[in-house]
Amino acid sequence: MEQLFQKSRLRLNAIQTGHVRNKYEQIDWSDRLIGILGPRGTGKTTLLLQHLKLNQTDTAIYLSLDDVYFTNHSLIDLVEEFRLQGGRKLYLDEIHKYPGWSREVKNIYDTWHDISIIFTGSSIINIFQQEGDLSRRAVFYELPGLSFREFLSFEQVYELPKTTLPDLLKNHGDMAADYSQQFSPVKYWEQYIRYGYYPFYKENLNTYPLRLEQVIRLILEDELRFVEGFDLNNVRKIYQLLSILASNVPFKPNISKLSEKIGINRLTLVQYIHYLEKARLINTLSAVGKSISILQKPDKIYLENPNLHQVLTPGKTDKGSLRESFFLNQLRNAGHEVELPKQGDFMIDETYTFEVGGKSKSFTQLKGLKNAFIAADDMEIGGFNKIPLWMFGLLY
Repeated sequence: MEQLFQKSRLRLNAIQTGHVRNKYEQIDWSDRLIGILGPRGTGKTTLLLQHLKLNQTDTAIYLSLDDVYFTNHSLIDLVEEFRLQGGRKLYLDEIHKYPGWSREVKNIYDTWHDISIIFTGSSIINIFQQEGDLSRRAVFYELPGLSFREFLSFEQVYELPKTTLPDLLKNHGDMAADYSQQFSPVKYWEQYIRYGYYPFYKENLNTYPLRLEQVIRLILEDELRFVEGFDLNNVRKIYQLLSILASNVPFKPNISKLSEKIGINRLTLVQYIHYLEKARLINTLSAVGKSISILQKPDKIYLENPNLHQVLTPGKTDKGSLRESFFLNQLRNAGHEVELPKQGDFMIDETYTFEVGGKSKSFTQLKGLKNAFIAADDMEIGGFNKIPLWMFGLLY
């Protein structure tokens, strides 16, 4: 146990608290069981350690569940000893790597009411399919990558307030006029789409593409194995699938042709597309009014965020793909429902229709629609229903 405390202290000593994600303030840390889920590389471990460091106490400990300690010790046994030594709060990292984690966490929660647990896990985890029913016990939060707004804060450019979509649509002209006097939004937006989504860009900008490539590899080779029934022999085929999708986004999938090209059956292919979306490597869209299920092919596929283009399609990235990837990513991460309309590129919350393009984009494709807008690149200030694309990065 003392060795585990030493490891915890070492991790705390190394963590910085100068940049804290906005999600930190949205979490009610007083709950007794908290789950922070999200894709690899978005800063879940950092958030966990920052909270422990900012609230340091001798009754708390940080533990990584892939620690060699857990090869011959159970989590429940640790908690029993931890309580005897006065321990009361557990910060558990990468919980999905511990076999039977949900059952043991449930038993700890139900047995010891003086123990609190905050854990992180992969976005691939399906909480509702775990052995222990945590859905009624835990409060879950999703940690995405940085928004454009957060990137500006991390770069110490300007502290922008979060805005809502209705406020943005109504007041974008005044907001953009004000903000563009403080900094050059298009300049920083172009930096953001190259390297600003994953917080680890701060560690070394020169090796950021290599680190991001490693993140993709770890997701495919390591995290997908925690999906129930996943066949590790198909990892190479998923690499091939991701490469095909990345080279053609926005992609309208022909499942039969894709299945034949990759060499896996249609049903398995649709499931793998679903897993890639759960891992936050792609985003999918379904047509307005269409039911969504794991067994149904999407109508359109995008890379989950613009930074992925730099690794998966280096030197070949279409600007239109970057624009649409950014728009879809920021709206989804802000909690909005996004669908594929008959007219335009995106329908938001069954109310607003958007076309995404350059500053010369016209309203031709939106003719006759109510609540129709253009999200336009290469402009700092818009007018009427044409809104600068970068402003949609202020929603979370």
